[in-house]
Amino acid sequence: MYRTRAYRYENEQVVLILTLLVVLGVIVLTSTATFCLSGVFILAMFLISALLIRSHHRALMERAVRVDQARTPELASWVAACGLKLQPGPVDVFWVDQKQINAYTFGISSPKVLVLFSSLPKVMTGGELQFIIGHEMGHVALGHTWLNTIIGGMAGIPAPFGAAVLLYTVFRWWNRMCEFSADRAGLLACGDLHTAVSALVKLAAPEIRTQRDFERALALIDAEDDLAANRLAEVFQTHPMLIRRIKALRAYARTREYQHIQAGMNRNLGNQPPAPVPALMVAVQPEPEPDFVPEPELTPQERWPWLKPKDLP
Repeated sequence: MYRTRAYRYENEQVVLILTLLVVLGVIVLTSTATFCLSGVFILAMFLISALLIRSHHRALMERAVRVDQARTPELASWVAACGLKLQPGPVDVFWVDQKQINAYTFGISSPKVLVLFSSLPKVMTGGELQFIIGHEMGHVALGHTWLNTIIGGMAGIPAPFGAAVLLYTVFRWWNRMCEFSADRAGLLACGDLHTAVSALVKLAAPEIRTQRDFERALALIDAEDDLAANRLAEVFQTHPMLIRRIKALRAYARTREYQHIQAGMNRNLGNQPPAPVPALMVAVQPEPEPDFVPEPELTPQERWPWLKPKDLP
């Protein structure tokens, strides 16, 4: 079984080391007299985060409805295919009834948890859903879920205002590097640059239905980094601007590294269909008929006619 983490964004670990150094530097410079107290605070924050995560996981389990392979075979197959490619380890998948277009993952110990919002299949194709699932599994595979908990606790230590702002910004810097890495995992999961870019565009503009809608949405996204205010605001955000993520994916898709890793992960699928997923956790009320009725899978160009090579070089 092919397993690699070489798709990690080049600067992610460098920024992680810098973040840790800044955190430790602030502790030493501003908390010399209470160094032990800072350690106690970090440990307490970690324990609180662990308890909150465990509680959140239990709450999802209590209100979830198990859906077997027979009810949602396409969705289960997409999850299984992403797991076979990325090899993230044990992951519990939950289906949450929410109108927002979103997905997220969390967890310190195994299994980690991946949460999909019920609105996703209403606007995403199967391949685009694989990008979203792969993105979240990338966070799991690269250790972002537990690192986020630990470093977030360290960055939240009591400190003077200036030092607190510095800690916050370097922590967000690392968060953004993680998103670039997870986008690469999503691209590897879906296996198509056009599909990956379309999924990112529809996160910002889920209502697009025509070529004109897509071009208008992409033009707005492309203009994001033209304003200094947007570039400044990005410093304090967990996610990079969408146009930066799209440009980064396009650049990565042209590398030999991507081609090599993609070929290796495709071998994990082999000629056999993905093994059935034992269960998918769905946070909706049980009904006689399934809530998720997938449409026949079409190519990205068939489903979304605006996906053309000239639009997405």
